[in-house]
Amino acid sequence: MTTLHRQANWKIQIFGREHGIPHFHLLWPGHKVVMAIETGEVLAGVVSADFPAAALTWAAGHRAELMAEWKRLNPTL
Repeated sequence: MTTLHRQANWKIQIFGREHGIPHFHLLWPGHKVVMAIETGEVLAGVVSADFPAAALTWAAGHRAELMAEWKRLNPTL
Protein backbone atom coordinates (compact mmCIF):
# COMPACT_ATOMS: atom_id res chain seq x y z
CA MET A 1 0.00 0.00 0.00
CA THR A 2 1.19 3.46 -0.87
CA THR A 3 -0.25 6.70 0.45
CA LEU A 4 0.22 9.08 -2.46
CA HIS A 5 -1.23 12.17 -0.85
CA ARG A 6 -2.45 13.21 2.55
CA GLN A 7 -4.12 16.52 3.30
CA ALA A 8 -6.12 17.78 6.25
CA ASN A 9 -8.54 14.94 6.98
CA TRP A 10 -8.28 12.83 3.79
CA LYS A 11 -5.77 10.61 2.04
CA ILE A 12 -5.38 8.81 -1.28
CA GLN A 13 -3.96 5.29 -1.31
CA ILE A 14 -3.21 2.59 -3.88
CA PHE A 15 -2.89 -1.06 -2.91
CA GLY A 16 -0.96 -3.91 -4.51
CA ARG A 17 -2.55 -7.19 -5.56
CA GLU A 18 -5.70 -5.38 -6.61
CA HIS A 19 -8.01 -6.32 -9.46
CA GLY A 20 -10.35 -4.55 -11.80
CA ILE A 21 -9.73 -1.26 -13.49
CA PRO A 22 -6.95 0.96 -12.12
CA HIS A 23 -8.29 2.76 -9.07
CA PHE A 24 -7.40 4.49 -5.84
CA HIS A 25 -8.87 4.52 -2.37
CA LEU A 26 -9.96 7.85 -0.92
CA LEU A 27 -10.37 7.82 2.84
CA TRP A 28 -11.66 10.51 5.19
CA PRO A 29 -13.06 10.16 8.73
CA GLY A 30 -15.66 7.42 8.77
CA HIS A 31 -15.72 6.96 4.98
CA LYS A 32 -13.96 5.26 2.11
CA VAL A 33 -14.63 5.29 -1.62
CA VAL A 34 -12.86 3.57 -4.47
CA MET A 35 -12.44 5.72 -7.57
CA ALA A 36 -11.28 5.03 -11.13
CA ILE A 37 -7.97 6.74 -11.87
CA GLU A 38 -8.81 7.69 -15.44
CA THR A 39 -12.34 9.00 -14.97
CA GLY A 40 -12.79 9.76 -11.28
CA GLU A 41 -15.91 7.59 -11.29
CA VAL A 42 -16.92 6.19 -7.89
CA LEU A 43 -16.57 2.41 -8.15
CA ALA A 44 -17.43 1.52 -4.55
CA GLY A 45 -18.59 3.39 -1.50
CA VAL A 46 -20.87 6.34 -0.95
CA VAL A 47 -20.13 10.00 -1.55
CA SER A 48 -21.46 11.77 1.54
CA ALA A 49 -22.07 15.44 2.25
CA ASP A 50 -18.62 15.77 3.82
CA PHE A 51 -16.87 14.33 0.74
CA PRO A 52 -13.48 16.07 0.31
CA ALA A 53 -13.89 17.72 -3.10
CA ALA A 54 -10.26 18.87 -2.95
CA ALA A 55 -9.27 15.22 -3.30
CA LEU A 56 -10.88 15.05 -6.74
CA THR A 57 -9.00 18.15 -7.82
CA TRP A 58 -5.73 16.64 -6.59
CA ALA A 59 -6.39 13.28 -8.28
CA ALA A 60 -7.33 14.91 -11.59
CA GLY A 61 -4.03 16.78 -11.62
CA HIS A 62 -2.00 13.69 -10.72
CA ARG A 63 -3.48 10.98 -12.92
CA ALA A 64 -0.10 10.06 -14.43
CA GLU A 65 1.41 9.65 -10.96
CA LEU A 66 -1.55 7.58 -9.78
CA MET A 67 -1.38 5.33 -12.85
CA ALA A 68 2.38 4.86 -12.53
CA GLU A 69 1.98 3.77 -8.92
CA TRP A 70 -0.92 1.46 -9.83
CA LYS A 71 1.28 -0.21 -12.48
CA ARG A 72 4.22 -0.49 -10.08
CA LEU A 73 2.11 -2.17 -7.39
CA ASN A 74 0.06 -4.29 -9.83
CA PRO A 75 2.52 -5.24 -12.60
CA THR A 76 0.70 -8.32 -13.88
CA LEU A 77 -2.76 -6.81 -14.12
